[in-house]
Amino acid sequence: MRLWSRTRAGRRRMLCLWLLLLALALATLAFSDLLYRDQNHQKAPAPPRRPLQRVPSPLDLEVIVDSRDPALELSNGLSPLTSLQEDQLLFVPSTLGGKNPPQRKGTYKLLLPGANKDSTVPAPMTHGESGKAAKLKLEGLERDVEQPAVQKYGFNEVASERIPLQRRLPEARHPACLKERYSDSLPSTSIIICFHDEAWSTLLRTVHSVLDTVPKQYLREILLVDDLSQHGHLKSVLSEYVAHLEGVRLIRSTKRLGVGGCRSLGAARAAGEVLVFMDSHCECHKGWLEPLLERVAQDRTRVVSPIMDVIDWKSFQYNATQWPVRGVFDWRLDFSWQSSPQLQKNDPSSAVQPVRSPALGGGVLVIDRHFFQSVGAYDPGMLLWGAEQIELSIRVWSCGGSMEVVPCSRAAHLDRHHLPYQFPDQELLQKNKIRIADTWMDAYRKIYYRRDTLAHFIRQSESPNITERLKLKKTLGCRNFHWFLTTVYPELYIPQDRPGLSGELYNVGTSSCADYPRGQGIQGGAMNITPCSGTGNQHCDLNSVGEVRWGPMGAQCFDAKGDRVVLSPCPAQHQTNSKLQWKYIKLSGQLVHLQSQLCVEAVKDGGLPHSDTAQAKEVSIPPSERGLFLRPCTHHPRQQWHFEQLVAPKGA
Repeated sequence: MRLWSRTRAGRRRMLCLWLLLLALALATLAFSDLLYRDQNHQKAPAPPRRPLQRVPSPLDLEVIVDSRDPALELSNGLSPLTSLQEDQLLFVPSTLGGKNPPQRKGTYKLLLPGANKDSTVPAPMTHGESGKAAKLKLEGLERDVEQPAVQKYGFNEVASERIPLQRRLPEARHPACLKERYSDSLPSTSIIICFHDEAWSTLLRTVHSVLDTVPKQYLREILLVDDLSQHGHLKSVLSEYVAHLEGVRLIRSTKRLGVGGCRSLGAARAAGEVLVFMDSHCECHKGWLEPLLERVAQDRTRVVSPIMDVIDWKSFQYNATQWPVRGVFDWRLDFSWQSSPQLQKNDPSSAVQPVRSPALGGGVLVIDRHFFQSVGAYDPGMLLWGAEQIELSIRVWSCGGSMEVVPCSRAAHLDRHHLPYQFPDQELLQKNKIRIADTWMDAYRKIYYRRDTLAHFIRQSESPNITERLKLKKTLGCRNFHWFLTTVYPELYIPQDRPGLSGELYNVGTSSCADYPRGQGIQGGAMNITPCSGTGNQHCDLNSVGEVRWGPMGAQCFDAKGDRVVLSPCPAQHQTNSKLQWKYIKLSGQLVHLQSQLCVEAVKDGGLPHSDTAQAKEVSIPPSERGLFLRPCTHHPRQQWHFEQLVAPKGA
C-alpha cells in the first residue's frame, strides 16, 4: 500500500511538470508572435529573388468571375468579346489594407538555381561603375549563358537571376525633358501585364519597376493576367506573392487567349481611366508615365508609346534607343522601329516633341479605356501572337484616332533571342496577317500576298471570317487604306509590281535568284546569288523610273559600287538618281545599268565572271567574289534574267 501511494504521488508530480512546461511553451509562442508582428510592422519583408517554396495550402480564391459578365462587353452597343464567353476566370485581388502587411504563416525555402554553399554571386552593375569593371562583369555574365535556360525563355535566365528585382536604369532622357511640367490632375491608370510561362525574375522585375516609378496618385491598379501558364512558380507561389503587393491583382484564364484576347480581358476588368498595356519583361524609367498621361488627357483618341529602349538578352545590359524613332511596318506586315536621327539635327526642338507614328509596338502602349472599347479593343479573331499591334494601329488611325511616340518617356524591353514557346499552328502568323490584309488593306492587299506566298496559298484554301470586323469598320465610319497610305504613312513606297518586271529575279545560267543576305546591313551591302526561296522574300520590282526596288518595304535600290551590284537607300519620292537606274531587255533577258551601259552577271560558287574566262581555268571563288557583277554585255546565260511572279492575287 505504501509503495502504491508513493508511485501515485510521483505521477502527480510528473503531470504537474508537464503542465508547467506546456504553459511555458504557450507563453513563449505568444511572446514570439507579438514580437514578430511588431518587427513586421516596422519593416516589410524584402521581395524574394526566386519563387518561395512552401507547404501546400488552399488558395484564397475570393471571386469567381464568369466571362459572360456584362463588364466584358464593349461600349456603344458593339458586340461583346465573344472569344471570352466560354472561360472561367479565377480572380485573386490583393488582400492588403496598408503598406506593410503581415506575412502568412508557412514553411518557406529560398532556392537559387545552380547555387551552392561555395558559390558566389557577382553584384549587379551599378550606374557609376567603371567601364572596365562593367565590361568584365558583362563578359562574366555572357560566359554564364546556359543553353537550356535560353531555350526555355529565350534569354539568359542566369544573368536575370543575378540582377536585383529592383534596379535603377541610367538616365537617358534629353536634359530638356527634366524641365517639363505636367498637369496635377492626370487621369488614373490601370496597368495590364499579360504573361504566359514568363520567368519569375523578369515578371516580378516588371511589376516592381512599375511600383517603384509610378506615383501612387496616378496608379489605380496593376492587373496581372495569366494566359494559362503551365510553369509551377506561376501557380500558388505567384498568388501568395501578389497577395502581399498593394494594388496588384491577379486574373487567371483557363483558356489560352493570346496577346490580344488576354489584354482585352484585362481591359474589361480595369477600373482606371487610362489603360497601359505592358509586356511581362519590361523595366521603367523614373517619370515614364506622366508624359504619356498628359498626351492622352489632352486628346482621348490619342494612343501613345514611350521610347522603347533595349535590354540585351545575354547580359541584361541596358541600351538606350537613339531618338527620333517611330514605329513602321512593311508590305509583309512586319513591324519595326525606325530611327531618323537626321530629323533632330534639322530641328533641335524636336528632342522633346512627340512624333506621329504610323504604328506602335506592343511593348508599352497607352490608350484611353473608353476609346479602346469604342474602337473595338483587340480583334478577337487574331490568334495567339503576331501582328496584333499592326492591326490595332491601322484601325486607330483609320477610325478617328492617332498614334505617337513621346520622347520624354522611356521604358526598356527585353529583346529575346527567340520566342520561348512553339506555335500550335506554324501558319498562325500568316493567318493573323491575312485578317489584316482582307479587313483593312482593300485592293492593296495584293502587294502583301505577292511578298508572302504562304499567306496567299492559305488564303486560297481558307477564308477568314471577318464579318464582324467589317461591320465594325462600317459602324465607326473608318477611312480606307489609300487614305492611310497618303495621309499617315506617305513614306511607304507603293510598288508597281508590273507583270514581267517584278517578282524573283531568276538567273538562267546559275538556276538561282538574286538575294540579299540577312544581317548584312541595308546600305552598301553586296547583292548575292542563292537558291530561289519561293516565299516572296526575294521579291524585287523594276518600276517605271528605272529603279529596281528590293525588299518588303521597297526602300532599297540596286546600285553600282565599282563592278559590284549593291543596295543603297532609294531617293525620296519624285526624285531620281541616274546611278540607280536600270533597263530590262525582255528579248535577251539582260539587265543593263544605264549609267555604265554594263550588264548584270551572276557569279556562283566555283565560277568566274564570263568576261574573265580568258584566264587559264575556273577557280574557287571566295564569298566576297560571289554575287552580282557589272560586265560588258554578252549573250552568256549568266547574264540572262527573268522576273518571275510567284502568285497572281485577285485584283492584280
